[in-house]
Amino acid sequence: MLKMQSYRNVELIKRANIYFDGKVTSRSFINEFGDEQSLGIMQIGEYTFETVKAELMEIIDGEVEIKLEGENSWVKYLGGASFKVKENSKFDIKVHTICDYCCSYLD
Repeated sequence: MLKMQSYRNVELIKRANIYFDGKVTSRSFINEFGDEQSLGIMQIGEYTFETVKAELMEIIDGEVEIKLEGENSWVKYLGGASFKVKENSKFDIKVHTICDYCCSYLD
């Protein structure tokens, strides 16, 4: 289930985060509680991401499959679903339809 549908009183970072030749982009912000998050779009494709902090990935809209580091199987997520990724790990993602997402960095 998605946490929030909108944000108020945020500090927005102007510079875009651009990955995989522009196929994945996001904008980072600090929410009113001081938590770092990003909102972004992933184009159809397959990508591998590495984490430093633990992350909560919310799929706002779209269809993806995820394989976490150390796992053997892919898990499908649709809009409205979320998953967590451990710190200092990586995950593979197959984006089947354009994906609108929110990433929350966890302590």
